[in-house]
Amino acid sequence: MLSYLIQQSRKLLIAAALASVTSGVCSVLLLTQINAALTATSTAERVMLAWRFAAFAVAAMLSQMVASVLFERLNQRAHADLRRFISARVIAADFRRLEEIGGPKVQSALSEHSTQVAEFFVSFPTILVNAIIVSGCLTYMAWLSWQVFLAAVLVIGLGSLGYHLAHLRAIRHLDVASKEQDRLFDHFRSLVEGAKELRLHAAKRRRFSDDVLGGSIETVRRERAFGMSVFLVSSAWGNFLIYGFIGLVLFVLVGDVPERGRIMTGFALVFVYMVAPLENLLLALPRANLAKVSGARIDEITQQLEHTESDEVSGPAPRLVGLVLQGISHRYYHEGVDDLFTLGPVDLAFSPGQITYLVGGNGSGKTSLAKLLVGLYRPEQGAILINGEPVGDANRDRYRQTFSAIFSDFHLFEHMLDAASAELDAQGNALLEKLHLQHKVQVCDGAFTTRALSQGQRKRLALVVAYLEDRPFLVFDEWAADQDPVFKEVFYRELLPELKAKGKAVLVISHDDRYFHLADRLIRMENGQVIAIETPTDHTSLKSPSANLTAVS
Repeated sequence: MLSYLIQQSRKLLIAAALASVTSGVCSVLLLTQINAALTATSTAERVMLAWRFAAFAVAAMLSQMVASVLFERLNQRAHADLRRFISARVIAADFRRLEEIGGPKVQSALSEHSTQVAEFFVSFPTILVNAIIVSGCLTYMAWLSWQVFLAAVLVIGLGSLGYHLAHLRAIRHLDVASKEQDRLFDHFRSLVEGAKELRLHAAKRRRFSDDVLGGSIETVRRERAFGMSVFLVSSAWGNFLIYGFIGLVLFVLVGDVPERGRIMTGFALVFVYMVAPLENLLLALPRANLAKVSGARIDEITQQLEHTESDEVSGPAPRLVGLVLQGISHRYYHEGVDDLFTLGPVDLAFSPGQITYLVGGNGSGKTSLAKLLVGLYRPEQGAILINGEPVGDANRDRYRQTFSAIFSDFHLFEHMLDAASAELDAQGNALLEKLHLQHKVQVCDGAFTTRALSQGQRKRLALVVAYLEDRPFLVFDEWAADQDPVFKEVFYRELLPELKAKGKAVLVISHDDRYFHLADRLIRMENGQVIAIETPTDHTSLKSPSANLTAVS
């Protein structure tokens, strides 16, 4: 993930890195001028050093400004690129796979993990500048005394080894916290969506607050605190080694040598100058490791979002002449039987201008069959043919453009159409009036003026969207379940016949048996199988579904 972001902003990153390098080099050069000024003997030499000092100070200031601004822009761009990347993978992902992964993991990747990765670009200049300052100080130290330089390398080597061992321990805890963060987002969703149930059950509310939500929050806090504490302890150990090294140099390595005062002054200045950048470097590195963990988590989530289909090119929905399901089947885990549930094989045909009701008990596979029909699920066996053409990965997305569907767990977007127009606004407002919603919401520029409505009212808005999308095939999954009797009458007796008159194919999943006689045919399902196809006019059951295919296709 970090490699992807670097590739996206390579030029900007190079410019920001060069500015940081310049700032670090100028800071080291300032140190050399300070040390030279402390031992300068002539006025002319001090004047020259003053001009150099001023030039390096201005250069350090300007380069630091440029580096900070560029890295802040990198941070914002990285955050935007990450969100675009993850969103694109989600949009293109196989729907069934997306259901298995779940929304909380995706939301965690879009918010928490992407923020951690993006913040790495803010800490990067700190790491780079301080690394250059420490390296420059060591180089200057080698110029002053190679024996002291070797001792410094030995101390830094020991500190690095300890830091590496601490790093391995800390990363394990940060990874646990990162995975728990995904579960925490699921609990946050339950906090809002389950508010009614929590208010109605005090014991459930206390257990959710204390054990479930509180436990998850505590796990994230504990694991992150421990992981970051390990980093901080290792940083303190590194600082102790530096101060120990200073004492070793001042009182042991530098003996009674000529110009001992000048040498001691130079080393003391280098040490004092190097301690703060080294501390900042050790403090910034844990943030980089946290970004690494989040980046790996994003990689893991996005790699699970497989994409095997070709994307649909823009254009009108394909015309429907006939649609046939030939022996399609699908397997999935069914909670009711705690086992894999097999849907099918199913043989059905659909034609324009035909209203089909799909009925059956809960868990019989009606919604799964509808998702197979509209192309959200890929059949494991059998084939789907539209206008005689088989549907595969190359054209499945285009095939889906044939349908408008309202499932029981539908989502209502603010903008309902691809393109807004005054004509479509007028049609939408006419439908809202028919559904008695004109006093609560209007269609303006292809968008609803509000979506803060009841579930039944929102379903009516979704019906308006489906109606105005003008697709050849419409699927309604228990649409009338949340509606008052008056709107059921409008739906079954007015809107569905209007759609049929327009030549639309319509599949209605319903339990409203008082309206079954209005359908052109009735498909009954039980345990994942089509057990009968009935003609509602005489309710004659056709025991063999395939026998009815010739009649309806």
